[in-house]
Amino acid sequence: MMRKQIAVRSTSLLVALLFALLTVAQAQNEAPAPPNPTKPAASAAKDQAPAGRAHDDTYAIGADDVLAINVWKEPELTRAVPVRSDGKISLPLIGELQAAGATPKQLEEDIAKKLTSYVSEPEVTVIVQEIRSRKFNVLGMVARPGSFPITHTMTVLDAIAVAGGFRDFAKQKSIYVLRQQPDGTQARLPFNYKDVVKGKSIEQNVRLQPGDTVVIP
Repeated sequence: MMRKQIAVRSTSLLVALLFALLTVAQAQNEAPAPPNPTKPAASAAKDQAPAGRAHDDTYAIGADDVLAINVWKEPELTRAVPVRSDGKISLPLIGELQAAGATPKQLEEDIAKKLTSYVSEPEVTVIVQEIRSRKFNVLGMVARPGSFPITHTMTVLDAIAVAGGFRDFAKQKSIYVLRQQPDGTQARLPFNYKDVVKGKSIEQNVRLQPGDTVVIP
């Protein structure tokens, strides 16, 4: 009898021990994996070079444009600078630098070359933040005659709208655009507002170019 009781107790202890082991193993399998000891995303981003940007090599920087200049890992050299009327910009360490007439990529190379005396392998990015050098003029019988920037593709109709529309007695059939030609001569492009708004002579609603002057008699 005594042996039977001992055998039953031994079996019960063995079952209890096996159950406990299974419980521990299951808990270990369900435990979350330890965090990967990698750098935080923000820290990792700081260690990476800025991604390259595609440049419009046909765009020449002009006076009054605003340029965003970034020098990697040199925050004191990173800033937005306007192009002065003489076509130059001013930067720390470098001083004055000719910007007008250059493309953003050319200006990047010029800045990087001049920074080599102060910064090891400088990486420079130049972006035209605001285009203010590409302008057209509106003269005559409009609410707000003046000079306006070409911020996107603009036509003669756009120019009239930007200038606030016609004043009383404006000769809407006799509008014209004065445009400087490559040979130095000046072309006169007619624009009949009444025809264009009716869907006639649509070709007269030309895309404006820098330096164009829209005249409303």
